Amino acid sequence: MRFEFVADQQSMVKTFLRRQDVSRGLLAKIKYAGGQILVNDEERLATYQLSVGDKVTIDIPPELDVTGQLEAIHRPLDIVYEDEHFMAIDKPFGYASIPSILHSSTIANFVKGYFVNKGYENRQVHIVTRLDRDTSGLMLFAKHGYAHARLDKQLQSKTIHKRYYALVQGKGELSRAGDIIAPIGRPEDSIITRCVSPTGKYAHTSYEIIQSWGEVHLVDIQLHTGRTHQIRVHFAHIGFPLLGDDLYGGSLDHGIERQALHCHRLTFDNPFVNEQLNLTSPLPADFQAVIKNLNENKEIYNGNSEFIR
Repeated sequence: MRFEFVADQQSMVKTFLRRQDVSRGLLAKIKYAGGQILVNDEERLATYQLSVGDKVTIDIPPELDVTGQLEAIHRPLDIVYEDEHFMAIDKPFGYASIPSILHSSTIANFVKGYFVNKGYENRQVHIVTRLDRDTSGLMLFAKHGYAHARLDKQLQSKTIHKRYYALVQGKGELSRAGDIIAPIGRPEDSIITRCVSPTGKYAHTSYEIIQSWGEVHLVDIQLHTGRTHQIRVHFAHIGFPLLGDDLYGGSLDHGIERQALHCHRLTFDNPFVNEQLNLTSPLPADFQAVIKNLNENKEIYNGNSEFIR
C-alpha cells in the first residue's frame, strides 16, 4: 500500500514521517518486511535529509498475519461503513471483541474471516473501538497499521466520539440531563468488576433522558473517558443501574437478557479524505421489545412534552 506526502520543511525523512503519524514500528516494518521509502521517486534511507517540496513516498508491505494466531471464522457481518482504510460494523450482543481463555468465537475472528473471504492483502485485524461482550452497536476497525496509527492519534486527542443508548431503572428522580464525574477503579475482591473509588482513575459520563416510563428511562450517553464498564458503573453509582445488568444490580424483570447498552453513534475524521464520518445504528430488537411493552403498560414521559397515555 502506497502513501505520498510533500515535505513542508527541512528535516530527516524519519522525522517528517513521524509528523505524518508513521510510527517507529511501521518504519521498521517498511525497512525489514519488504517496504521502501522513496524521495522524488528514488529509494532513500530514513536518515535522508529532506528539502522543502520533496515528494516522500512510503510503500507499506502487506500485513498477512502469517503466524495464524487469530483464527478466521466465516460469519456474516452487518457492515455499516467500509473503504480501503476503515470498516465499521453493527455488533450484536453476545460476542466478545477479541479472543480470550473464555471466548474463542469473537468479532475479531469474524472480521478476519471477512478479510480472508474478500481476498484482502492486509489480513491483520486492527480494532480501534471495542465493546463489551453483551453491549451491541458500532465498532470501528482500521484495515492496515497506518490507518490504525492515524486513528490512535484521534483517540488520544479525544476526537473520536461515541454515543450510547441505555435503559436504566431506579427510584427517585433522575435529572433530565447531567454529568457523572466519579473515579473508577478495581475492587480488591474482583478482577472483573469495577467500582467508584477515590483511588480510581478520572471518569466522566454525560447523559440526557430521551424518554421515561416511571422508574425506567431511555438515556442518550456520551463518554468523555473510556474506563472499563464506565457507563454501567456510573449509573449503578447514582442508583440507576442498566436493565439486565445483574453484575451491577440491574433489574432482570423486563425481559432483556443482557445489559441494556447500545453504541448508536460513532463520529471520527477520515484523515485520508479530510472528511468527518458520522455513523449511526438503530435501536436493537431487544430494546424495542422492552420499550413496546413499557408503552403498552405504563404512562409515557417524553423529554420534550408532558405525560401522555
